Amino acid sequence: MYKAITRSFLATFVRGGTSNGLIIKRSILSKDETKWQPILSSAMGSPDPSGRQLNGMGSGISSTSKICVISTSEREDADVEYTFIQVGIKVGDLDMAGNCGNMSSAVGPVAWDEGMIEKKEIEGGEATVRMYNTNTNKTVHSTFSIDDESGKYNPTGDYSIDGVPGHASRITMSFLDPAGAKTGKALPTGNPIDELRLQDGSSIKASLVDVANPGVFILASDVGIPGDVTPDALGADSATMERLEQIRRAGAAMMCLDPDVQSVPKIVLISKPKSGDKGVNIVCRALSMQQAHKAAPLTLASNLGAACRMPGTLPAMTAVNAEGRDSVVIAHASGKLEVGSVMEDGKIISALLHRTARVLMKGDVFYTLHTND
Repeated sequence: MYKAITRSFLATFVRGGTSNGLIIKRSILSKDETKWQPILSSAMGSPDPSGRQLNGMGSGISSTSKICVISTSEREDADVEYTFIQVGIKVGDLDMAGNCGNMSSAVGPVAWDEGMIEKKEIEGGEATVRMYNTNTNKTVHSTFSIDDESGKYNPTGDYSIDGVPGHASRITMSFLDPAGAKTGKALPTGNPIDELRLQDGSSIKASLVDVANPGVFILASDVGIPGDVTPDALGADSATMERLEQIRRAGAAMMCLDPDVQSVPKIVLISKPKSGDKGVNIVCRALSMQQAHKAAPLTLASNLGAACRMPGTLPAMTAVNAEGRDSVVIAHASGKLEVGSVMEDGKIISALLHRTARVLMKGDVFYTLHTND
């Protein structure tokens, strides 16, 4: 007999950077991660063949179908650990192959307010939380504002990021030793540029770079796309989107990653800024989960910023006035983003970015389990 059982779990609904999603304590879920899928996908409103996620917390685009599962850490170099989950919209699969920099920005403040952090020194009204990301086995330091009276995270401030209206307090994210997050090397093939051979018999040049999250960087002009194409126009071009997926899959295979995993690597189209784009070093358009991204995935922006400092790569040859700079300004579909990187003797020590975050809601999230018993 068919049965539908409705249950709930406690969660925090947050905006982190230009994404939003749920943050859940690991203690609430089963220790067996294979049992998470029906619970978390239902909570987000997936699977949904219509792609709208009307029956859950998601809203039908990749940047709003996300979850972070957090816990205290026993590691000496971390205060908390977190696992990022990209929930498939139409199918409802859970993709845990890569990290999300935007959602990462909310992890520290939420863990702090939930009392998961041992008392830490507050300097200049700010606290720093050391976070270990289990997707990439990398450490991220998150520094954010603390309210003097309550001792809680203070989201108010005068900092703004493109793609999010209004102002908030700044969160500084430092991704330590970000190279080789999934492949073990910043340049997985050892080459600054590789030639990818596609299923249709054609080929294209790409830079395969793995910093914070692996990316496949190609020139927008090589696929006949204007560098400033809008996400809607790009997404509506089915022939180009199909070709871009072929390129992504070919890049994944060359990086020894699974082409069937949609979250990594992501593909990024790059181009030179136009003469009127003052202060911009490079322009990008990114795809995520076979959708044209409305802004730029933060880990991919970090990757692009580092790639601009790697001699011989397509980003380095495309970027304008970036030589000798510790940070680059990237123009994306919703505005601009500045990303920095610290390098010593050619090694990437850390990648630095700024975000904002806000708790939107806390409480019970309902999900439905279906059985045929």
